Amino acid sequence: MSTVSNPDSLEIEAADFGPIAEARVELKPLTVFVGPSNTGKSYLAILIYALHRCFVGGVGLPRWLDYSHHRTLRLQMAANLSREVADAIGELRPVLARNLRSRGDDPVALSAPVAAWLRSAFESRARALEWEIMRCFGIDGVQALVRHGRKSSAKILLRPRRQGRRRVLEHELTLGASATTIRTSALEDMPLRIDVRDIARSGLLRYAAPIGDDLDGDDFERYAWRLADSLFRTALPSLIGPLHLPAFYLPADRTGVMHAHSVVVSTLIESAATAGIRPPARTPMLSGVLADFLEQLIEIDEPTPREPRHRDDHGAKIESTILRGTVEIDRAAMTGYPQFAYRPAGWKGNRRLPLMTASSMVSELAPVVLYLRHLVTSDDLLIIEEPESHLHPAMQVEFTRQLAAVVRSGVRVIVTTHSEWLLEELANIVRRSELPEDDAPALRPDQVGAWLFKDRRNGSVVSEIGLDDSGLYPSGFDDVAAALHNEWADIASRIENTR
Repeated sequence: MSTVSNPDSLEIEAADFGPIAEARVELKPLTVFVGPSNTGKSYLAILIYALHRCFVGGVGLPRWLDYSHHRTLRLQMAANLSREVADAIGELRPVLARNLRSRGDDPVALSAPVAAWLRSAFESRARALEWEIMRCFGIDGVQALVRHGRKSSAKILLRPRRQGRRRVLEHELTLGASATTIRTSALEDMPLRIDVRDIARSGLLRYAAPIGDDLDGDDFERYAWRLADSLFRTALPSLIGPLHLPAFYLPADRTGVMHAHSVVVSTLIESAATAGIRPPARTPMLSGVLADFLEQLIEIDEPTPREPRHRDDHGAKIESTILRGTVEIDRAAMTGYPQFAYRPAGWKGNRRLPLMTASSMVSELAPVVLYLRHLVTSDDLLIIEEPESHLHPAMQVEFTRQLAAVVRSGVRVIVTTHSEWLLEELANIVRRSELPEDDAPALRPDQVGAWLFKDRRNGSVVSEIGLDDSGLYPSGFDDVAAALHNEWADIASRIENTR
Protein backbone atom coordinates (compact mmCIF):
# COMPACT_ATOMS: atom_id res chain seq x y z
CA MET A 1 0.00 0.00 0.00
CA SER A 2 1.45 3.40 -1.01
CA THR A 3 1.49 5.93 1.77
CA VAL A 4 2.09 9.64 2.16
CA SER A 5 5.29 10.81 3.82
CA ASN A 6 5.33 13.46 6.51
CA PRO A 7 8.87 14.75 6.97
CA ASP A 8 7.76 17.96 8.69
CA SER A 9 5.13 18.45 11.35
CA LEU A 10 4.11 21.22 13.70
CA GLU A 11 2.96 21.22 17.28
CA ILE A 12 0.85 24.18 18.42
CA GLU A 13 0.04 25.12 22.01
CA ALA A 14 -2.51 27.83 22.72
CA ALA A 15 -3.56 29.39 26.01
CA ASP A 16 -6.30 31.98 26.60
CA PHE A 17 -6.89 32.27 22.85
CA GLY A 18 -10.48 33.09 21.89
CA PRO A 19 -12.72 30.50 23.60
CA ILE A 20 -9.73 28.21 24.15
CA ALA A 21 -8.30 27.99 27.65
CA GLU A 22 -5.75 25.33 26.79
CA ALA A 23 -4.84 23.41 23.63
CA ARG A 24 -1.98 21.26 22.41
CA VAL A 25 -2.32 20.07 18.84
CA GLU A 26 0.08 18.36 16.46
CA LEU A 27 -0.80 18.90 12.82
CA LYS A 28 -0.89 15.63 10.88
CA PRO A 29 -1.43 15.02 7.15
CA LEU A 30 -5.14 14.82 8.06
CA THR A 31 -6.16 16.78 11.15
CA VAL A 32 -9.75 16.81 12.44
CA PHE A 33 -11.17 19.33 14.94
CA VAL A 34 -14.38 18.09 16.55
CA GLY A 35 -16.47 19.27 19.47
CA PRO A 36 -19.44 21.44 20.48
CA SER A 37 -20.09 24.79 18.85
CA ASN A 38 -18.35 27.87 20.22
CA THR A 39 -15.36 25.97 21.57
CA GLY A 40 -12.71 27.45 19.27
CA LYS A 41 -12.38 25.03 16.33
CA SER A 42 -12.60 27.81 13.75
CA TYR A 43 -10.44 30.12 15.89
CA LEU A 44 -7.58 27.65 15.80
CA ALA A 45 -8.10 26.87 12.11
CA ILE A 46 -8.02 30.56 11.16
CA LEU A 47 -4.89 31.10 13.28
CA ILE A 48 -3.13 28.29 11.41
CA TYR A 49 -4.18 29.85 8.11
CA ALA A 50 -2.88 33.28 9.19
CA LEU A 51 0.47 31.75 10.18
CA HIS A 52 0.80 30.17 6.74
CA ARG A 53 -0.12 33.47 5.07
CA CYS A 54 2.54 35.32 7.05
CA PHE A 55 5.44 32.93 6.54
CA VAL A 56 4.82 31.54 3.06
CA GLY A 57 6.55 34.50 1.41
CA GLY A 58 9.89 34.72 3.21
CA VAL A 59 11.09 38.18 4.27
CA GLY A 60 8.90 39.95 1.70
CA LEU A 61 5.57 40.89 3.23
CA PRO A 62 2.25 39.60 1.83
CA ARG A 63 1.03 41.45 -1.23
CA TRP A 64 -1.90 43.10 0.55
CA LEU A 65 0.56 45.30 2.47
CA ASP A 66 1.54 48.47 0.67
CA TYR A 67 5.04 49.16 -0.62
CA SER A 68 5.96 51.54 2.21
CA HIS A 69 5.68 48.71 4.74
CA HIS A 70 7.72 46.44 2.48
CA ARG A 71 10.46 49.06 2.07
CA THR A 72 10.53 49.76 5.82
CA LEU A 73 11.22 46.10 6.57
CA ARG A 74 13.75 45.94 3.72
CA LEU A 75 15.73 48.88 5.11
CA GLN A 76 15.54 47.45 8.63
CA MET A 77 16.82 44.06 7.48
CA ALA A 78 19.68 45.61 5.48
CA ALA A 79 20.67 47.89 8.34
CA ASN A 80 20.88 44.92 10.69
CA LEU A 81 23.09 42.92 8.34
CA SER A 82 26.69 43.84 9.15
CA ARG A 83 29.63 42.98 6.93
CA GLU A 84 30.58 40.29 9.43
CA VAL A 85 27.20 38.61 9.08
CA ALA A 86 27.15 39.05 5.29
CA ASP A 87 30.56 37.38 5.00
CA ALA A 88 29.45 34.58 7.34
CA ILE A 89 26.36 33.96 5.18
CA GLY A 90 28.64 33.82 2.15
CA GLU A 91 30.63 31.05 3.80
CA LEU A 92 27.52 28.82 3.65
CA ARG A 93 27.79 28.74 -0.13
CA PRO A 94 29.95 25.59 -0.54
CA VAL A 95 27.70 23.24 1.47
CA LEU A 96 24.58 24.64 -0.17
CA ALA A 97 26.11 24.20 -3.61
CA ARG A 98 27.06 20.63 -2.67
CA ASN A 99 23.50 19.92 -1.56
CA LEU A 100 22.21 21.29 -4.84
CA ARG A 101 24.57 19.16 -6.91
CA SER A 102 23.87 15.96 -4.97
CA ARG A 103 20.16 16.75 -4.38
CA GLY A 104 20.83 16.03 -0.71
CA ASP A 105 20.01 17.82 2.52
CA ASP A 106 23.27 17.84 4.47
CA PRO A 107 22.87 19.88 7.65
CA VAL A 108 24.06 23.47 7.42
CA ALA A 109 25.82 24.63 10.60
CA LEU A 110 25.19 28.27 11.46
CA SER A 111 27.95 30.42 12.86
CA ALA A 112 27.09 32.52 15.91
CA PRO A 113 26.71 35.81 13.94
CA VAL A 114 24.43 34.20 11.36
CA ALA A 115 22.33 32.41 14.00
CA ALA A 116 21.89 35.62 16.00
CA TRP A 117 20.93 37.58 12.90
CA LEU A 118 18.51 34.91 11.68
CA ARG A 119 16.80 34.80 15.06
CA SER A 120 16.49 38.59 15.05
CA ALA A 121 15.11 38.53 11.51
CA PHE A 122 12.50 35.93 12.45
CA GLU A 123 11.40 37.83 15.55
CA SER A 124 11.05 41.01 13.46
CA ARG A 125 8.10 39.33 11.73
CA ALA A 126 5.92 39.99 14.77
CA ARG A 127 4.29 43.12 13.35
CA ALA A 128 3.59 41.47 9.99
CA LEU A 129 2.08 38.49 11.81
CA GLU A 130 -0.13 40.78 13.90
CA TRP A 131 -1.47 42.47 10.75
CA GLU A 132 -2.14 39.13 9.09
CA ILE A 133 -3.99 37.73 12.13
CA MET A 134 -6.11 40.88 12.34
CA ARG A 135 -6.89 40.67 8.64
CA CYS A 136 -7.82 36.97 8.69
CA PHE A 137 -10.14 37.40 11.69
CA GLY A 138 -11.52 40.74 10.45
CA ILE A 139 -10.75 42.56 13.72
CA ASP A 140 -9.20 45.91 14.61
CA GLY A 141 -6.77 44.60 17.23
CA VAL A 142 -5.45 41.24 18.42
CA GLN A 143 -6.58 41.99 21.98
CA ALA A 144 -10.04 40.90 20.77
CA LEU A 145 -8.63 37.36 20.59
CA VAL A 146 -7.68 37.18 24.27
CA ARG A 147 -10.03 34.85 26.14
CA HIS A 148 -12.84 36.61 27.99
CA GLY A 149 -11.89 37.20 31.60
CA ARG A 150 -8.17 37.44 30.82
CA LYS A 151 -6.76 40.97 30.71
CA SER A 152 -3.19 40.20 29.73
CA SER A 153 -2.55 38.21 26.55
CA ALA A 154 -2.98 35.01 24.61
CA LYS A 155 0.03 32.74 24.27
CA ILE A 156 0.83 30.60 21.24
CA LEU A 157 3.77 28.17 21.14
CA LEU A 158 4.97 26.75 17.81
CA ARG A 159 7.26 23.74 17.70
CA PRO A 160 8.25 22.66 14.18
CA ARG A 161 9.52 19.10 14.09
CA ARG A 162 11.69 17.61 11.38
CA GLN A 163 12.74 14.03 10.90
CA GLY A 164 16.24 13.36 12.17
CA ARG A 165 16.41 16.50 14.30
CA ARG A 166 17.17 15.88 17.95
CA ARG A 167 16.61 19.37 19.20
CA VAL A 168 13.24 21.09 18.83
CA LEU A 169 12.87 24.77 18.01
CA GLU A 170 10.23 26.77 19.84
CA HIS A 171 8.61 30.06 18.91
CA GLU A 172 6.47 31.87 21.50
CA LEU A 173 3.86 34.33 20.21
CA THR A 174 2.24 36.78 22.59
CA LEU A 175 -0.99 38.44 21.43
CA GLY A 176 -2.51 41.16 23.57
CA ALA A 177 -3.15 44.82 24.19
CA SER A 178 0.57 45.58 24.00
CA ALA A 179 2.66 44.86 20.92
CA THR A 180 2.61 41.35 19.48
CA THR A 181 5.94 39.63 20.07
CA ILE A 182 7.77 36.55 18.81
CA ARG A 183 10.49 34.95 20.91
CA THR A 184 12.53 32.18 19.34
CA SER A 185 14.73 29.66 21.09
CA ALA A 186 18.46 30.00 20.44
CA LEU A 187 19.62 28.88 17.00
CA GLU A 188 23.31 28.50 17.84
CA ASP A 189 24.53 24.95 17.18
CA MET A 190 21.18 24.20 15.51
CA PRO A 191 22.05 22.59 12.16
CA LEU A 192 19.48 23.42 9.49
CA ARG A 193 18.44 20.85 6.91
CA ILE A 194 17.56 22.76 3.76
CA ASP A 195 15.66 21.29 0.82
CA VAL A 196 17.47 21.65 -2.51
CA ARG A 197 14.30 23.14 -4.03
CA ASP A 198 14.56 25.99 -1.54
CA ILE A 199 18.21 26.54 -2.47
CA ALA A 200 17.36 26.69 -6.16
CA ARG A 201 14.48 29.12 -5.59
CA SER A 202 16.16 31.39 -3.07
CA GLY A 203 18.96 32.87 -5.17
CA LEU A 204 21.33 32.58 -2.19
CA LEU A 205 24.10 31.04 -4.30
CA ARG A 206 23.87 33.95 -6.71
CA TYR A 207 24.33 36.54 -3.97
CA ALA A 208 26.75 34.70 -1.71
CA ALA A 209 30.04 35.84 -3.23
CA PRO A 210 32.51 37.62 -0.90
CA ILE A 211 31.55 41.29 -0.82
CA GLY A 212 34.96 42.99 -0.63
CA ASP A 213 35.72 46.42 0.80
CA ASP A 214 34.65 48.38 -2.26
CA LEU A 215 30.91 47.74 -1.71
CA ASP A 216 29.49 50.77 0.10
CA GLY A 217 26.30 52.76 0.56
CA ASP A 218 23.41 51.83 -1.69
CA ASP A 219 25.36 48.98 -3.31
CA PHE A 220 25.88 47.26 0.03
CA GLU A 221 22.25 47.89 1.02
CA ARG A 222 20.98 46.19 -2.16
CA TYR A 223 23.43 43.32 -1.75
CA ALA A 224 22.60 42.94 1.94
CA TRP A 225 18.87 42.85 1.28
CA ARG A 226 19.15 40.18 -1.43
CA LEU A 227 21.47 38.08 0.69
CA ALA A 228 19.26 38.43 3.78
CA ASP A 229 16.09 37.64 1.84
CA SER A 230 17.66 34.58 0.22
CA LEU A 231 18.96 33.17 3.52
CA PHE A 232 15.65 33.74 5.27
CA ARG A 233 13.67 32.02 2.52
CA THR A 234 16.12 29.11 2.38
CA ALA A 235 16.13 28.56 6.15
CA LEU A 236 12.37 29.03 6.59
CA PRO A 237 11.39 25.33 6.26
CA SER A 238 13.71 24.44 9.15
CA LEU A 239 12.62 27.46 11.18
CA ILE A 240 8.87 27.11 10.87
CA GLY A 241 8.18 23.67 9.43
CA PRO A 242 5.14 23.30 7.15
CA LEU A 243 4.01 26.90 7.81
CA HIS A 244 6.21 28.04 4.91
CA LEU A 245 3.91 26.21 2.46
CA PRO A 246 0.74 27.63 0.84
CA ALA A 247 -2.62 27.25 2.59
CA PHE A 248 -6.20 27.60 1.37
CA TYR A 249 -9.29 28.12 3.52
CA LEU A 250 -12.82 27.06 2.61
CA PRO A 251 -15.09 28.76 5.16
CA ALA A 252 -18.40 27.51 6.49
CA ASP A 253 -21.55 28.43 4.56
CA ARG A 254 -19.82 28.07 1.20
CA THR A 255 -23.28 27.79 -0.38
CA GLY A 256 -24.21 31.29 0.75
CA VAL A 257 -20.89 32.77 -0.30
CA MET A 258 -21.02 31.08 -3.72
CA HIS A 259 -24.52 32.50 -4.26
CA ALA A 260 -23.57 35.96 -3.02
CA HIS A 261 -20.11 36.45 -4.53
CA SER A 262 -21.38 37.92 -7.81
CA VAL A 263 -23.61 40.33 -5.90
CA VAL A 264 -20.70 41.37 -3.67
CA VAL A 265 -18.43 42.04 -6.62
CA SER A 266 -21.15 43.92 -8.53
CA THR A 267 -21.74 46.10 -5.46
CA LEU A 268 -18.01 46.83 -5.11
CA ILE A 269 -17.81 47.80 -8.80
CA GLU A 270 -20.86 50.03 -8.48
CA SER A 271 -19.43 51.67 -5.35
CA ALA A 272 -16.12 52.31 -7.12
CA ALA A 273 -17.92 53.79 -10.16
CA THR A 274 -19.88 56.23 -8.01
CA ALA A 275 -17.03 57.16 -5.67
CA GLY A 276 -17.06 60.89 -5.03
CA ILE A 277 -20.63 61.28 -6.29
CA ARG A 278 -22.30 60.20 -3.10
CA PRO A 279 -21.00 60.19 0.49
CA PRO A 280 -19.29 56.96 1.51
CA ALA A 281 -21.27 54.58 3.71
CA ARG A 282 -19.57 52.59 6.40
CA THR A 283 -19.95 48.89 5.57
CA PRO A 284 -18.85 45.87 7.57
CA MET A 285 -15.38 44.59 6.73
CA LEU A 286 -15.00 41.07 5.38
CA SER A 287 -12.71 38.79 7.32
CA GLY A 288 -9.54 37.83 5.52
CA VAL A 289 -10.64 34.22 5.05
CA LEU A 290 -13.82 35.34 3.28
CA ALA A 291 -11.99 38.00 1.25
CA ASP A 292 -9.38 35.47 0.14
CA PHE A 293 -12.12 32.97 -0.73
CA LEU A 294 -13.94 35.51 -2.90
CA GLU A 295 -10.75 36.61 -4.63
CA GLN A 296 -9.68 33.02 -5.31
CA LEU A 297 -13.10 32.20 -6.77
CA ILE A 298 -12.77 35.10 -9.20
CA GLU A 299 -9.28 34.00 -10.28
CA ILE A 300 -9.85 30.26 -9.85
CA ASP A 301 -8.97 29.04 -13.38
CA GLU A 302 -6.42 31.68 -14.33
CA PRO A 303 -2.75 30.68 -14.80
CA THR A 304 -0.52 31.17 -11.76
CA PRO A 305 3.26 31.65 -11.55
CA ARG A 306 3.60 28.86 -8.98
CA GLU A 307 6.10 26.09 -9.60
CA PRO A 308 4.17 23.20 -11.18
CA ARG A 309 3.75 20.23 -8.88
CA HIS A 310 1.90 16.94 -9.16
CA ARG A 311 -1.86 17.32 -8.92
CA ASP A 312 -4.38 14.49 -9.16
CA ASP A 313 -7.82 15.64 -10.25
CA HIS A 314 -9.61 14.72 -7.06
CA GLY A 315 -12.25 17.26 -8.02
CA ALA A 316 -13.32 14.94 -10.86
CA LYS A 317 -13.56 12.03 -8.42
CA ILE A 318 -15.88 14.05 -6.15
CA GLU A 319 -17.97 14.99 -9.18
CA SER A 320 -18.37 11.36 -10.28
CA THR A 321 -18.94 9.76 -6.86
CA ILE A 322 -21.00 12.44 -5.09
CA LEU A 323 -22.23 15.23 -7.37
CA ARG A 324 -23.17 12.98 -10.30
CA GLY A 325 -22.27 15.82 -12.62
CA THR A 326 -19.59 18.43 -13.33
CA VAL A 327 -18.85 21.95 -12.07
CA GLU A 328 -18.05 24.29 -14.95
CA ILE A 329 -16.78 27.86 -15.35
CA ASP A 330 -17.60 30.39 -18.06
CA ARG A 331 -16.14 33.87 -18.22
CA ALA A 332 -18.19 36.82 -19.41
CA ALA A 333 -16.92 38.14 -22.74
CA MET A 334 -16.95 41.79 -21.64
CA THR A 335 -15.67 41.61 -18.06
CA GLY A 336 -14.00 38.19 -17.83
CA TYR A 337 -15.97 37.59 -14.64
CA PRO A 338 -16.50 33.87 -13.88
CA GLN A 339 -19.95 32.30 -13.99
CA PHE A 340 -20.29 28.93 -12.25
CA ALA A 341 -22.65 26.23 -13.48
CA TYR A 342 -23.51 22.58 -12.82
CA ARG A 343 -24.06 20.02 -15.57
CA PRO A 344 -25.78 16.84 -14.32
CA ALA A 345 -24.46 13.62 -15.80
CA GLY A 346 -26.22 12.77 -19.07
CA TRP A 347 -27.18 16.33 -20.00
CA LYS A 348 -26.25 17.08 -23.61
CA GLY A 349 -25.25 20.21 -25.49
CA ASN A 350 -25.30 23.50 -23.58
CA ARG A 351 -27.91 22.41 -21.04
CA ARG A 352 -26.80 23.10 -17.47
CA LEU A 353 -27.90 24.81 -14.27
CA PRO A 354 -26.56 28.06 -12.86
CA LEU A 355 -24.89 27.06 -9.60
CA MET A 356 -27.28 29.16 -7.53
CA THR A 357 -30.21 27.05 -8.77
CA ALA A 358 -28.48 23.72 -8.19
CA SER A 359 -28.93 21.80 -4.94
CA SER A 360 -27.25 23.05 -1.78
CA MET A 361 -25.08 19.90 -1.79
CA VAL A 362 -23.72 20.83 -5.23
CA SER A 363 -22.99 24.46 -4.38
CA GLU A 364 -21.47 23.42 -1.04
CA LEU A 365 -19.00 21.04 -2.69
CA ALA A 366 -18.39 23.08 -5.84
CA PRO A 367 -15.62 25.19 -4.21
CA VAL A 368 -13.91 22.02 -2.97
CA VAL A 369 -13.95 20.62 -6.51
CA LEU A 370 -12.63 23.88 -7.98
CA TYR A 371 -9.86 24.29 -5.41
CA LEU A 372 -8.65 20.72 -5.85
CA ARG A 373 -8.71 21.10 -9.63
CA HIS A 374 -7.11 24.53 -10.02
CA LEU A 375 -5.28 25.63 -6.85
CA VAL A 376 -4.26 22.96 -4.37
CA THR A 377 -1.20 20.83 -5.06
CA SER A 378 0.99 18.39 -3.16
CA ASP A 379 2.33 19.75 0.19
CA ASP A 380 -0.29 22.53 0.31
CA LEU A 381 -2.69 22.83 3.24
CA LEU A 382 -6.43 22.78 2.58
CA ILE A 383 -8.66 23.83 5.49
CA ILE A 384 -12.34 22.93 5.17
CA GLU A 385 -14.94 24.03 7.69
CA GLU A 386 -17.86 21.66 8.20
CA PRO A 387 -17.51 19.58 5.01
CA GLU A 388 -20.64 17.66 6.03
CA SER A 389 -22.92 20.69 5.52
CA HIS A 390 -25.91 19.88 3.25
CA LEU A 391 -24.68 16.32 2.70
CA HIS A 392 -26.75 13.21 3.32
CA PRO A 393 -24.97 10.82 5.75
CA ALA A 394 -24.11 8.45 2.87
CA MET A 395 -22.49 11.34 0.99
CA GLN A 396 -20.62 12.39 4.15
CA VAL A 397 -19.09 8.92 4.26
CA GLU A 398 -18.13 9.05 0.57
CA PHE A 399 -16.66 12.54 0.95
CA THR A 400 -14.52 11.33 3.86
CA ARG A 401 -13.11 8.62 1.61
CA GLN A 402 -12.32 11.20 -1.04
CA LEU A 403 -10.55 13.33 1.59
CA ALA A 404 -8.40 10.34 2.48
CA ALA A 405 -7.44 9.98 -1.19
CA VAL A 406 -6.52 13.69 -1.29
CA VAL A 407 -4.26 13.24 1.75
CA ARG A 408 -2.63 10.17 0.22
CA SER A 409 -1.72 12.31 -2.81
CA GLY A 410 0.36 14.59 -0.55
CA VAL A 411 -2.09 17.40 0.26
CA ARG A 412 -2.39 18.23 3.96
CA VAL A 413 -5.95 18.71 5.19
CA ILE A 414 -7.59 20.22 8.28
CA VAL A 415 -11.35 19.85 8.79
CA THR A 416 -13.65 21.17 11.48
CA THR A 417 -16.72 18.99 11.92
CA HIS A 418 -19.79 18.01 13.92
CA SER A 419 -20.33 14.86 11.89
CA GLU A 420 -20.54 11.46 13.56
CA TRP A 421 -20.52 9.83 10.11
CA LEU A 422 -17.27 11.52 9.11
CA LEU A 423 -15.50 10.31 12.26
CA GLU A 424 -16.83 6.77 11.97
CA GLU A 425 -15.68 6.45 8.36
CA LEU A 426 -12.34 8.00 9.30
CA ALA A 427 -11.95 5.29 11.94
CA ASN A 428 -12.58 2.68 9.23
CA ILE A 429 -9.99 4.31 6.98
CA VAL A 430 -7.39 4.09 9.75
CA ARG A 431 -8.25 0.49 10.62
CA ARG A 432 -8.05 -0.39 6.92
CA SER A 433 -4.33 0.45 6.96
CA GLU A 434 -3.75 -2.84 8.80
CA LEU A 435 -4.95 -4.79 5.75
CA PRO A 436 -2.95 -5.66 2.63
CA GLU A 437 -3.25 -3.44 -0.47
CA ASP A 438 -6.89 -2.52 -1.01
CA ASP A 439 -8.79 -0.43 -3.55
CA ALA A 440 -10.38 1.63 -0.78
CA PRO A 441 -8.28 4.48 0.69
CA ALA A 442 -6.42 3.90 3.94
CA LEU A 443 -4.32 6.07 6.24
CA ARG A 444 -1.98 5.00 9.02
CA PRO A 445 -2.75 6.11 12.60
CA ASP A 446 0.25 8.49 12.57
CA GLN A 447 -1.17 10.23 9.48
CA VAL A 448 -4.45 11.14 11.19
CA GLY A 449 -5.01 13.33 14.23
CA ALA A 450 -8.43 13.88 15.82
CA TRP A 451 -8.68 16.64 18.44
CA LEU A 452 -11.64 17.06 20.76
CA PHE A 453 -12.63 20.56 21.91
CA LYS A 454 -14.25 20.06 25.30
CA ASP A 455 -16.43 22.84 26.69
CA ARG A 456 -15.47 23.93 30.19
CA ARG A 457 -16.82 26.68 32.42
CA ASN A 458 -13.71 28.84 31.99
CA GLY A 459 -12.97 28.02 28.36
CA SER A 460 -12.52 24.96 26.19
CA VAL A 461 -9.73 22.41 26.60
CA VAL A 462 -8.39 20.63 23.51
CA SER A 463 -6.94 17.12 23.65
CA GLU A 464 -6.20 14.35 21.18
CA ILE A 465 -8.55 11.39 20.88
CA GLY A 466 -7.40 8.07 19.48
CA LEU A 467 -9.30 4.98 18.47
CA ASP A 468 -10.89 3.33 21.51
CA ASP A 469 -11.43 -0.39 22.14
CA SER A 470 -14.49 -0.37 19.91
CA GLY A 471 -12.45 1.03 17.01
CA LEU A 472 -14.10 4.47 17.07
CA TYR A 473 -13.04 8.01 17.97
CA PRO A 474 -14.68 8.87 21.33
CA SER A 475 -16.11 12.24 20.33
CA GLY A 476 -19.10 12.38 22.68
CA PHE A 477 -21.66 11.75 19.94
CA ASP A 478 -22.56 8.48 21.67
CA ASP A 479 -23.55 10.45 24.77
CA VAL A 480 -26.11 12.36 22.70
CA ALA A 481 -27.44 9.12 21.20
CA ALA A 482 -27.66 7.51 24.65
CA ALA A 483 -29.47 10.53 26.07
CA LEU A 484 -31.98 10.46 23.21
CA HIS A 485 -32.55 6.73 23.74
CA ASN A 486 -33.03 7.20 27.50
CA GLU A 487 -35.48 10.02 26.85
CA TRP A 488 -37.38 7.81 24.39
CA ALA A 489 -37.48 4.98 26.95
CA ASP A 490 -38.75 7.38 29.64
CA ILE A 491 -41.49 8.71 27.36
CA ALA A 492 -42.51 5.17 26.37
CA SER A 493 -42.65 4.14 30.03
CA ARG A 494 -44.80 7.12 30.98
CA ILE A 495 -47.17 6.45 28.07
CA GLU A 496 -47.51 2.81 29.17
CA ASN A 497 -48.29 3.92 32.74
CA THR A 498 -51.14 6.14 31.57
CA ARG A 499 -52.98 3.29 29.89
